Amino acid sequence: MALPISTQLKYWGISAVIFSFVLWLLGNTLIPFILGGAIAYALDPIADRLQRLGLSRMIATTIITLAAIIIFIIIMLWVIPVFANQAISLFNTVPKITSDLWDFLTESFPALLDETSTIRQSLNGVGETIQSRGGDLVNGLLTSVNSIVNILVIIVVVPVVTFYLLLDWDKLVTKIDELLPRDHVQNVRRLGQEIDATLASFIRGQGTVCAIQGMYYAFALMLAGLNYGLVVGFVAGLISFIPYIGALVGGGLAIGLALFQFWGDWLAIGTIAFIFAIGQILEGNFLTPKLVGKSVGLHPVWLIFALSVFGSLFGFIGMLVAVPVAAMIGVITRFLISQYKTGLLYRGLSDDAKDE
Repeated sequence: MALPISTQLKYWGISAVIFSFVLWLLGNTLIPFILGGAIAYALDPIADRLQRLGLSRMIATTIITLAAIIIFIIIMLWVIPVFANQAISLFNTVPKITSDLWDFLTESFPALLDETSTIRQSLNGVGETIQSRGGDLVNGLLTSVNSIVNILVIIVVVPVVTFYLLLDWDKLVTKIDELLPRDHVQNVRRLGQEIDATLASFIRGQGTVCAIQGMYYAFALMLAGLNYGLVVGFVAGLISFIPYIGALVGGGLAIGLALFQFWGDWLAIGTIAFIFAIGQILEGNFLTPKLVGKSVGLHPVWLIFALSVFGSLFGFIGMLVAVPVAAMIGVITRFLISQYKTGLLYRGLSDDAKDE
């Protein structure tokens, strides 16, 4: 005999509160394990495909892990130093950019501002703040002992966690399935399949799109001669999972920098704008339809809300789990709405409602 619905809700509610408290309590300690789990989840289809080709799970997992480590080492030795140098240089250049902006405004509109104006002081203050805070932030991340220890922990722990989770992924799924409440096993399995489809489309598909766009923007902007092109491309690719935001932020930043660097050379400025236009055409017409599909189920506003809420509640660890939790909540909400529309609370007892 199944437990009453009120009792089940009480137990699941208590479990959710305990889970949230543990997430908040452990905080950054969970980062290597969440990253390892996310990577293992993303790589599981590759391991399954290698198994279908005749390889054992151990050999497939070893091949994937070695390939990932080699790629990571290449990125650490080549991309990270260049990115850090460009980021620090960009922060240090902001005061000059604000000064050039002021000179342009005073030359174009001499009667608009004066030496003691509040706007000028604000521009100078913004430039100096970004220089000091931004430089301190990047230097702090790269030089503080605590950060170095955390980075070393992530570098060592994440591959180990990823390897073992990827090796035993199918076994873990089977064990979890065995623990499902028997009265609800079919509904839970169906919800799990929908959540998996949503996460697969978003994390695997959109993650690939972000990586491709980030590399395209970075290399294209660097080839076009734009200073800090790697930083701009990284930012544009990183946030391109939010529709239009990546293009607006990355394109605005790139064109703004191009205006200061290439002022008067309209061909160079037009080239920067053309690079982002081509990136959007490729993303909208080829990358997203092929790699993500149309039925992801995560509305941009819901995604931004989830990132904001989980980020404010749990910090960086909250932002890591925001997307999967948002996907789960979205799928469960759609399921509850469908259940509500088939129930008496929605349909009522009238004959007209029963005939609809």
